[in-house]
Amino acid sequence: MNEYSDSKYPASFTRRRFLQGTAAMAVLAGLGRLAPAYAWQQTGNLVAQKTVSGNTDIFDLTIDHTPMDIGGRSANPITINGSIPGPLIRMQEGREVMLRVTNNLSESTSIHWHGILLPENMDGVPGVSFPGIKPGETFVYRYPVRQSGTYWYHSHSGLQEQLGHYGPLIVDPAQPEPFEYDRDYVVMLSDWTYDDPYHVLANLKKAEGYYNYQKRTTGDFFDDVSSMGWGPAMDKWKMWGQMRMSPRDILDVTGSVYTYLINGLPSGSNWTGLFRRGEKIRLRFINGSAMSFFDVRIPGLKMTVVAADGQNVEPVPIDEFRIGVAETYDVIVEPDGDRAYTIFAEAMDRSGYVSATLAPREGMTAPVPELRPQPVERGMKSMGMDHDMMGHGDMNMDMSSQNTMDQDSMQMDMSSNSGEMDHSQMDMSMEQGGSMDSASKWVLQDRKISHGPDNHGAGAAMVSPNPMNRMDDPGIGLENVGHKVLVYNDLRGLHPWPDQREPQREIELHLTGNMERYMWSFDGEKFSEVDGPIRFHHGERLRLILVNDTMMDHPIHLHGMWMELENKHGNYRPRKHTLSVKPGEMLSAQITADAPGDWAFHCHLLYHMKAGMFRVVSVA
Repeated sequence: MNEYSDSKYPASFTRRRFLQGTAAMAVLAGLGRLAPAYAWQQTGNLVAQKTVSGNTDIFDLTIDHTPMDIGGRSANPITINGSIPGPLIRMQEGREVMLRVTNNLSESTSIHWHGILLPENMDGVPGVSFPGIKPGETFVYRYPVRQSGTYWYHSHSGLQEQLGHYGPLIVDPAQPEPFEYDRDYVVMLSDWTYDDPYHVLANLKKAEGYYNYQKRTTGDFFDDVSSMGWGPAMDKWKMWGQMRMSPRDILDVTGSVYTYLINGLPSGSNWTGLFRRGEKIRLRFINGSAMSFFDVRIPGLKMTVVAADGQNVEPVPIDEFRIGVAETYDVIVEPDGDRAYTIFAEAMDRSGYVSATLAPREGMTAPVPELRPQPVERGMKSMGMDHDMMGHGDMNMDMSSQNTMDQDSMQMDMSSNSGEMDHSQMDMSMEQGGSMDSASKWVLQDRKISHGPDNHGAGAAMVSPNPMNRMDDPGIGLENVGHKVLVYNDLRGLHPWPDQREPQREIELHLTGNMERYMWSFDGEKFSEVDGPIRFHHGERLRLILVNDTMMDHPIHLHGMWMELENKHGNYRPRKHTLSVKPGEMLSAQITADAPGDWAFHCHLLYHMKAGMFRVVSVA
């Protein structure tokens, strides 16, 4: 792909002081990191220092290689101001920000401000919105801050993100928040490899499931024969063979090569967030990893989700949540007593974990849970099928002849290649139910997809016969855990968004791939193969439909605009910048195309993006 391609809190620390902006909370940058003394706060956290000029807050960032110890081994990561993650950048809604970024690397670099709404030329995607930052140069990002919440920043150059080029970003709101808390911590999750990231990518291209050491065996096949019968077991075996992958390929890159980090530190370093009895603690979880989904829980402590992707939501009490790459979740916890709690982030495939601690004093620890068993394998829903479709002889996974739009119920003008539809004449008169609007009733219907991938060749090894709504599904490995796991249908915005127009146009995109060849794409075409951008009309209201025809979860990120996830909450759709789409799933989001220019749109699994799962959205 081209190149778009004393550590205790002071006694005076209070919620009031936090809201006044006098207390700095940040990511713990780790031991032995190089940073000037003024940058270290009393909590031992590194915060980007700013200067103020009128209504403009100015930050200076330097990108370089810095030798350091990571998990007991020497490493030479890419750092920002001498640390990984980079320093916490804390902005203020309603002000302007200037970020002066100096590149001390021997190659070009960039910073993308993930989830931040800004002018096209400030978005930081080389080859799409700006040329990149050449070695020895300083680039000045400058834009008004028009939102608040928890976000992050990272390189959009090559595979630099895997090498440590990322950091947290908080925008403090102009108005008081709708929930209370006393302390505030960033908990930034990431994955680190001592291997050259390009060597990792080469291995993924070399062999399907290269880093998966838990594949199915002949014994597993005969277990299927015993439980399902010979015919269905053979059908299942053929389907996996046709898809050129193992049903136990859950994450492409696993704990066999990754060291998992919290705030740049492995479990043994015991990052600790301090609290006093009776306090409410805000934990801002950011998944800044390259390839890893995490399942997060704090045994013995209930969490209340109050924000997703920087946007406030109706509080949701939960015990665990899955966080896809690039997503953020803010939770409130209320630890009690003179005891410690373990923050436990388990890789989705159970190949590893990272832990940290909440405690009233430094040096305290709590029991660390054992890794749960690896999920046995992906099931029928992940294939876009149900069990009734099994046992019917040879299963043809190419659904081009089966899944055409019902022309009696929906009239549309289909363009032959883009999956676009004119819905000005669409009949939305469905059954009334509760307070849901027509768009919500639409998304809950058994709607067939309009087209398969435009390219049914090597770029689309599988096409889901019957993709479905999976927003009540916690995901593989979390189906029967016995406690409350966050699902997308739990997310409800606090109020309807300003643009209440019904979408008049739809764009349907299929997430496609070939695991054996390690090819990833939209509609069967890699970025290098497409003729032009996906076109949004400036000012229009449209519906984006995502259909996952692969057996992998994909976190899909749109730059420059919000995606309003069409879940069960009608006009109270949650706004997200990244949507994690499960295998065999179809979901949709409404978008107001209010940002002129060219914007990146891609899977946020770094190696998937590099292998072709990237497009440009042009708003004009």
